[in-house]
Amino acid sequence: MLPPSMYRTRTGGFAIGFRRGWSDWQKNLDSLIAWTKAQDLTVIDLGRDGDTAGKTVVNAGLHVGSVDLAEWQGMISPDKMKRKDAVQRNAAYIEACAAHGIKNHFLVMLPEDPGLPRSENFGYMVESVNELSGNLEEFGACLVIEGWPGPGALCCTPEGYRACFEQCPSKTVGVNYDPSHLVRMGIDPIRFVEEFSDRVYHIHGKDTEIVPEAAYEYGTEQPATFAKSHGFGSMHWRYTIPGHGCVRWTRAFQILEANGYQGAVSIELEDENFNGSEAGEKQGILSGSAFLASC
Repeated sequence: MLPPSMYRTRTGGFAIGFRRGWSDWQKNLDSLIAWTKAQDLTVIDLGRDGDTAGKTVVNAGLHVGSVDLAEWQGMISPDKMKRKDAVQRNAAYIEACAAHGIKNHFLVMLPEDPGLPRSENFGYMVESVNELSGNLEEFGACLVIEGWPGPGALCCTPEGYRACFEQCPSKTVGVNYDPSHLVRMGIDPIRFVEEFSDRVYHIHGKDTEIVPEAAYEYGTEQPATFAKSHGFGSMHWRYTIPGHGCVRWTRAFQILEANGYQGAVSIELEDENFNGSEAGEKQGILSGSAFLASC
C-alpha cells in the first residue's frame, strides 16, 4: 500500500508519478528517488532495468508503475528462433521483476521488419504473446501495450487492440492508456477508454495539443517545406504535459474508476516547453502532476 500523497487524482484517487527519462539528472537513481520522495510523488516507471533498479525503488518505499519489457521487436520477427529466444528472455525477465513485486511490463508492438504485410507481423505477435502469457499468469504480471504509431507498429488503433484481445485472450494482455497518441491519430480517447477500460492496467500522463492554424497551413500528410516542426510533435500537433492539450482527463478517470482501475498515472514528459533542462523537466513533471491531481 502506497503512503498518502498530495499527488493523487481527485477522481479515483490514482497515485501519480512519472516515467524515468533519459536526461542526465535522472540517471543517478538514488538522487532521483530522493527528489521524487521530496516532491511527495510515489511512483516511478523504469526502463529495461526493472530486474535491478526495481529493487532499489521498492526498498525506498516507492512503487514501480511499469518497466519496459526486455525484448520487443524479437517477439515480432519472421524468424521463428528469434521469436522463441525473445519469449524466453522476456519470461526470465518477468520472473526476475516479480521478485520485487513488479507487475506491469510496458512495450510497443514494433515488428523487426516493418516492411512486411501488417497481417503477417500481427500473426507473429499473436504467437509470441500467447506463448508468453503462461509465464505472465504464473507471476501475476501483465503486458501494458502502448499505441505509439511508430514504424509498422501494431495495436495502435481500436481495430488493432480489439483483434489482439480476441486472438490473445489471456487477461494478462492489456493497455498502457496514453491518450496523447490517440489524439494525434484522430481517435477519440474517451470512446477508446470506454471500450477498453477493462484492459487498462497503466496510464501515461501525456497530452496532445492540436494546432488548427498549422493544419490549415501544412495539412496533415506531408512535412512543411520551409517551417520547422514542433519538438515532440509535427507541424499541426505536439505532445504536452497534461492540461496543456485537449484530453478530458476527469472524464477518462471517471470511466476507469467505475470499472475498478486501481493503477497509477505516470507523467511521460515529452513537451518542448519543458524538456531540455533539469529545472524545466522538474517543473514539467510537477505541473503535470498538479493538474492531474485536480482531475
